[in-house]
Amino acid sequence: MDKQRIIEELQFKAVRSSGAGGQHVNKVATKIELSFDVANSEALSALEKSRILIKLNNRINKEQLLLLQCAETRSQHKNKALAIQRFLETIEGVLKRPKKRRKTKPSKSSIEKRLKHKKIAALKKRNRSKPNLD
Repeated sequence: MDKQRIIEELQFKAVRSSGAGGQHVNKVATKIELSFDVANSEALSALEKSRILIKLNNRINKEQLLLLQCAETRSQHKNKALAIQRFLETIEGVLKRPKKRRKTKPSKSSIEKRLKHKKIAALKKRNRSKPNLD
């Protein structure tokens, strides 16, 4: 995955942000909509594309565009930077392979400790019972 080439393939669209803000919101387009064409990307290998399409299928539309929006700040430039950062984190998270789990066995000392504790607990419970008077 080449981050620089991926960033060059991103497309941005500035739209008017919703919510509080008075007249400023009505005049300025600060919300950023980021779109990335997963299917036609040259920066990703076929394996990476398939992983992204499978893992992020709820965020990808019918045209195989990955869409992200950012309207956190009142600045268009800050929103663009935040959107890029979030996009890269998402892609890296999807492409990161989880470590394989290795089976382990408990050590001899831990087994002995567990059995010793079980015997102590059993003895404790046996001593709670009523004595046999025969």
